[in-house]
This record gives sequence, structure tokens and C-alpha cells, in this order.
Amino acid sequence: MATPGVPTPDAGHDPSPHSGPRSSADTGGDHAARTRALARTSELLAAGSALIQEPVPRPRIAFDLRGRSAGQFRVDSRGYASIRYNPALLARHEADFLAQTVPHEVAHYLAFLRFGRRIRPHGPQWQQLMRDLGADPRRCHDFDVSGLTARRVRRHPYHCRCGEHALTSIRHHRVLRGVSYVCRACGQALRPGRPPAAEQES
Repeated sequence: MATPGVPTPDAGHDPSPHSGPRSSADTGGDHAARTRALARTSELLAAGSALIQEPVPRPRIAFDLRGRSAGQFRVDSRGYASIRYNPALLARHEADFLAQTVPHEVAHYLAFLRFGRRIRPHGPQWQQLMRDLGADPRRCHDFDVSGLTARRVRRHPYHCRCGEHALTSIRHHRVLRGVSYVCRACGQALRPGRPPAAEQES
């Protein structure tokens, strides 16, 4: 299968371990941990190229994820791929982070390059890539997250003929790219915004 086009504005550039905002509590140890996380990511990207037998452009890598998620892979509306790491969890659990979180996100990127968007995020393709990278294909981490605030998920209002709905930002942006969602009750495609007053009264 052909590799999907993946613009990579940072290709060929090694992002600084300081990528993303830093707090006054960051220490030299945090800087060193970020450097090791970047090195581990580069190592797995190189291994991944051999696994999927395709070139693997370097994605944008940032240490700006907050809350209780350890890492995140995403492709934005322009097609730019990025991997985000949580610096607080990296600092707390560096060994497990390098062994589990880094391959977790790299495997998501490799699965996207090899299979595109039409696979389940933690489906068999991703699981096999995790095993090939030498990691346990677990969906969630078990790090201590005490004192970290859960990320708030923004909801966007949508409606159909029979009621109101709330879509996550992920689904909302899919709608902006042309994806449609249908109400299971009435079968009508969901429309953005709250229902007009006339529809609410009917």
C-alpha cells in the first residue's frame, strides 16, 4: 500500500528537548530525559522504516502534552504528523516511559504511514508493530498521575430533527473535512450548532 502523503515541516531537523512550554520547575534532569526520549524516538523511527519497508519522515516532536495522557500521535488538517509527549510523566517514570510510551506513539505513526486512517487506533496492525518494536501492546499506561489534572474534552453542539448532540473535537474536525455522522434514532445527518427555535418547538 502506498504511503499517505505526510508533510513534515521539521524533517531533517532535530527538535530541541525544550520543544513546548517549560515550567520554572523544569530541571537539568528533565532536559536530559527529553534528550533521551528524542534519541529513543529516532532509534524506533529508524527501526520502523525497516519494518514497514518504506521511508519514515521525521514527524514534529514536542514535549507539550499536559494532564494524564502520556503521549499522543496526531495528524492535523493539513496532513502534518506530530508526536507529543507529557514531560511531567516522562520525568516521573522515565524508564517505563522510554520502554512503553515512546514505542506506543511511534507505532501509531508507523501504522498511519503503512495503512492510512482506515484502521482502529489500537487494532491488530498497531499491536503487531508494538511487538515488532519490542513493546507490550497495551492501550493505556499505568503511571502514577496523582496531582495531574485530567485534560478537559471540548464538546461541539450538533443537532438533528429529533434532538441535540455533542461531538468531541476529534469528530468535529472530521466533519470539517467532509465526514458525516448520522443520528441513530432518526437517521438524519447531524448538523452543526443548536437546533433553530422552530425545530425545538416542533
